[in-house]
Amino acid sequence: MEKKKRVLLADDHAILRAGLKSMLSSQEDLEIVGEASTGIETLDQCEKLKPDLILLDLSMPGVGGLEILPRLRHVSPGSKILVLTMHDDKQYLHQALQNGASGYVLKKAADTELITAIHSVLVGEMYVHHSMMRHLVEDMLPSRDHLDNIDQWSLLSEREQEVIRLVALGYTGSEIAETLSLSIKTVETYRSRGMEKLGLHNRAGLVRYALKKGLISG
Repeated sequence: MEKKKRVLLADDHAILRAGLKSMLSSQEDLEIVGEASTGIETLDQCEKLKPDLILLDLSMPGVGGLEILPRLRHVSPGSKILVLTMHDDKQYLHQALQNGASGYVLKKAADTELITAIHSVLVGEMYVHHSMMRHLVEDMLPSRDHLDNIDQWSLLSEREQEVIRLVALGYTGSEIAETLSLSIKTVETYRSRGMEKLGLHNRAGLVRYALKKGLISG
């Protein structure tokens, strides 16, 4: 049996930590090994436990998450850091990524995206909440005109691309879930997120896009 990944929860809200602990404990490959409610506690727990993943809030009493990020990298360089925050400001996003975070998820999307984000980060991928991805793209490009010409398909994750392609081919949600060994809820999350990134609102528009893109044949 594969060894469980050890997770440290760092958030100053006890009720939220309890909810996260309940959610993550239902995952067979994850184990909550510690909790912290302040930045200093997080550093102490991280140094002592050396977790595989730190789920980090940015706003905590005293020294906040952004301030301790570089120090977390120092005391436990093998730990992945996934930011879970209410802040949807791009400055927070940039600072978090520049200081060593591997992912950035908004708390309002935790129920649908957190598990996917955790598993992505743990295998070495970067995960950024889809509504924040545009900020990264905008800052990479020299002008707004170039943003309009970007290949939106490249913004989709591999899983999102798989789901979107199957939707365009006419597969139902349950059929996609069975084909990709995912839950129907997870399939719906990938579908809605992929459609949003592509700027599409219904299956008819998706089929037209897929035909134009060469994802399916007419």
